[in-house]
Amino acid sequence: MRYGPGVFLMNIELDHIIPIPLKDRLIQRRSDVWNNTVSFAHGEFVKIKAPSGTGKTTFVHILYNLRHDYEGRISIGQKPLNQVSEDELAEMRQQKISIVFQDLRLFPNLTARENIELKRVLQTPYYPAEKIDEMAEALGVTHILNQRAGLCSYGEQQRVSIVRALIQPFELLVMDEPFSHLDINNTKKAAALIETECRKRNAGFIITDLDEDDNFQYTRKLVL
Repeated sequence: MRYGPGVFLMNIELDHIIPIPLKDRLIQRRSDVWNNTVSFAHGEFVKIKAPSGTGKTTFVHILYNLRHDYEGRISIGQKPLNQVSEDELAEMRQQKISIVFQDLRLFPNLTARENIELKRVLQTPYYPAEKIDEMAEALGVTHILNQRAGLCSYGEQQRVSIVRALIQPFELLVMDEPFSHLDINNTKKAAALIETECRKRNAGFIITDLDEDDNFQYTRKLVL
């Protein structure tokens, strides 16, 4: 199967997925995701409320195919994830799925702008370079664009990571606690930009967090 530009594939199905290291802890508790059948469809906004210790970062890593220590089956566009080739996986990550990890994964010795620009130019850019400045202004981080990322506060790094995720092409945006170090005002600004970009592309959105929120109009809310 060829995952070319313009081909929508981000319908994801999870069939009784459960991480092996957490199996004993999770098998007995109610979950809408673990050890259940759940799908994420085109354009949905899904909130996954994930109390501490329930494996939200593990879930994100499994979804992004970084972890394979689980039971069950994941399909993307009706193709089992374990049958996706390395080339297809690379293209998915460059063109189809964008992500903000909980630990952000910025390069500390590169500037904030350089971290964002690396994502922008992976393949044919979705946006011109000027869009970095526009998004940075919307999130209040223009002043640190030329500063090394490792010298920025964690809240500034979160906003840089959000810009980085939004600058690339995507049909599904996945975020793991992206607002944990942001105040209410900055969270609202970030949520507005995220929603604008997702709606513009008719992209799906999955966010994990500890608590309830009203930052988005969710299609569904699930408990991990």
